[in-house]
Amino acid sequence: MTAPTRRLTRSTSDKWLGGVCGGLAEYLGWDSTLVRLLFVASCLLPGPQFLIYLVMWVVIPKR
Repeated sequence: MTAPTRRLTRSTSDKWLGGVCGGLAEYLGWDSTLVRLLFVASCLLPGPQFLIYLVMWVVIPKR
């Protein structure tokens, strides 16, 4: 028997802005607060983190 496939979706129940961090947390099996803190900490570093978040918001489907 094969294991059920996991799909990355935006969370509709655990969201603050777009549900991306909540969806990533559900997919990875992590706490959503940890994912959000990691995202905010990464925004302090140079790079396109906010742009990546916006792209994920558009690309990842809602549950």
